[in-house]
Amino acid sequence: MKCLQVAAAGGPVRLGLLEGARVRVLAKPHDGVATTLDLLVAVDERGLDTVSWTRAAQSAGAFEEMSWADLAAGRQPSKLTVPLTPPEVWGAGVTYKRSADFREEGSGIYDKVYEAERPELFFKASAARCAGPGQPIGRRRDSSFTASEPEVAVVVGRRGSILGFTLANDVSAWDIERENPLYLPQSKIYQGCFAFGPVIVTPDEVGDPYALDVRCRVERSGREVFAGSASTSQLKRRFPELIQWLLRSNDVPAGTVLSTGTGIIQPLGSGLEEGDVVTISCPQIGDLHNAVVLV
Repeated sequence: MKCLQVAAAGGPVRLGLLEGARVRVLAKPHDGVATTLDLLVAVDERGLDTVSWTRAAQSAGAFEEMSWADLAAGRQPSKLTVPLTPPEVWGAGVTYKRSADFREEGSGIYDKVYEAERPELFFKASAARCAGPGQPIGRRRDSSFTASEPEVAVVVGRRGSILGFTLANDVSAWDIERENPLYLPQSKIYQGCFAFGPVIVTPDEVGDPYALDVRCRVERSGREVFAGSASTSQLKRRFPELIQWLLRSNDVPAGTVLSTGTGIIQPLGSGLEEGDVVTISCPQIGDLHNAVVLV
């Protein structure tokens, strides 16, 4: 199952289900489900059968259908938004060796985290700081080197189960963090600092989560200025391990998004500029497009 959300101007967020080239959008709530979070929590906590639910919603006239191509291109009155409205967003760092090597500057802290039992975990964003497909991501005005961090993110259930997978951009002001690690929150948390989408893919459909190939492309005035790729097969830590550490002494609400680290590194001197367009792609999940604005 591939879940998304749409919203018309001034209207509520509504659940959509991507099925091939068509999208079924809930025109009205059905059986207590109106949003992606409602549906995934119902599956996780009360065993809702999505096939039966979808069939019943269709019979009740709860869906309207539209073209995915038209929706993705913005040719519908309803627009794509974040595929799930997250109660919290967390991030994990230094989960790929490439990330540890790049961020190291002689202090040893990043290599130590990469080899340590305890992972790096940090609070990343609230829902208001998140961008969905086609929505702008931010570059801090006081940063001279902000970069994309293309990642696979998991949606976490109340008991630590994985409700779904999505693509994420953990946009980070690396120059601020490299100046002093104590500045990490300012590097990570600001308006437009996190994008995810275009859909949430449930575990039964994503296949092997450790065989996801992720690509990133940054375009400036129509010209490619950066491209990179990585695979979740290169992850040092498995997703359940990261979730288990996140939940230590820390209850998180159902639907929390955990971004699991990047193996794609924009080199120094090639940071994001206003007007750049970042595309993160994965065959099992889709393409996430976001333009960069100064915030």
